[in-house]
Amino acid sequence: VVMLGLDAAGKTTILYKLHIGEILSTVPTIGFNVEKVQYKNVLFTVWDVGGQEKLRPLWKHYFSTTDGLIYVVDSLDRERIGKAKAEFQAIVNDPLMRNSVILVFANKQDM
Repeated sequence: VVMLGLDAAGKTTILYKLHIGEILSTVPTIGFNVEKVQYKNVLFTVWDVGGQEKLRPLWKHYFSTTDGLIYVVDSLDRERIGKAKAEFQAIVNDPLMRNSVILVFANKQDM
């Protein structure tokens, strides 16, 4: 599973909440974080890829090997919601993502 979204959307926080059940203090991801996550009886690998603009062209390199996408959107970042939508559309329109399961995660709803 690849986890993508704009920078500061909360991808790394979500990854570690899934992995160890705790919210950790994080720094911006330059590159990626990868963890094995178990949910009930399913074990899967989650690749949390940095969302800075200069890293987004690298996202496509994860498409050919993924079965699923978690696309994280910062629901409080109204100024960049259009950019988040455009990046999401580019991902889901890529032929390599045709058979992937997709989850859009609207983060920061509780703030």
